[in-house]
Amino acid sequence: MQNQNLDKRGHAIALYSGGLDSTLAILLMLRQNIEVTALAFTHFACDLSNRSSRGANPFLAAEKFGFGVKLIDLGQKFVDIVVNPKYGRGRNMNVCIDCHILMLREARKLMEMFNADFIITGEVMGQRPMSQTKDKLNLVLKQAGLRGKLVRPLSAKLLPPTEPELSGMVDREQLEGISGRGRKRQLELANEFGLKDYTSPASGCLLTDVGYSKRLRDLLAHTERVTFADLNLLKAGRHFRLDQKTKIIVGRNEKDNKLILSYKQPYHMCLEALGVGSPVTLLVGNATEDNVQKAAMITARYTSAKNRSRVEVTLTDKCNERQVVVAPASDEELSPLAIR
Repeated sequence: MQNQNLDKRGHAIALYSGGLDSTLAILLMLRQNIEVTALAFTHFACDLSNRSSRGANPFLAAEKFGFGVKLIDLGQKFVDIVVNPKYGRGRNMNVCIDCHILMLREARKLMEMFNADFIITGEVMGQRPMSQTKDKLNLVLKQAGLRGKLVRPLSAKLLPPTEPELSGMVDREQLEGISGRGRKRQLELANEFGLKDYTSPASGCLLTDVGYSKRLRDLLAHTERVTFADLNLLKAGRHFRLDQKTKIIVGRNEKDNKLILSYKQPYHMCLEALGVGSPVTLLVGNATEDNVQKAAMITARYTSAKNRSRVEVTLTDKCNERQVVVAPASDEELSPLAIR
């Protein structure tokens, strides 16, 4: 395929997190006068507004170095691989191989749509034990249907030449042969390119977080059909399992309360102690009197009135509202119910 921008040697589609490695991969292409369109993928387990959840802001480097960024939400496709990954999970609930295959398949569609020449990633051989060993790199390449079309500029000299290299579109000698977890060469390149805004190396996916992973395991074990609301609610508050079909989510602070309310569904019961400092609690599942009583007691435990003998808690279920008066739950009652 011939790139339509005659001033450029070619056109690459990049998988881009905004982190150091993916940015360097793009800069190595730009240095060779290759046009780059960067794809920043989003899903429930990452948040572009939160630097701790992925790499640096992807638009900063794009503005500085002159390449375009397109945001692509993986949506239900990502949910499907999280619920049922074909290639297993990492140490926690991360589905790195399935995720990478999914992103590359989406990138291939864009490559064909834009009449681009090849795809690049910031992968470094041996950097991540689950997804960046040589056999896993080959597996991803095969499953994504990108043989000859996927360039990994940071480790290219350790891998077979690709079509853009063999054709002379990309100069292989100007690519890198980095391997392992060390960052010395990447830092040298960052200094060489004047790249300063990047995060420390770490996985930015919530699926690698221990706490989130425990909640997700519990959700998958007790839920037949997982929704976006379910997955997003795992990010907020304290979680307690009341029975096989029922749990509650108790906000820790105002931010949690707002997040919980934003993902509240019509079939959720909401509990809150009005007139005092109170969490917002969602009851998800069977609203039996026993479960409602437990949820109210746990809600009361986290209010500013937790030292009182009795606390009034307001229950809202669809269009109905009522109050119950309960004793705040004790730590002994809470402990066996906590998902942690």
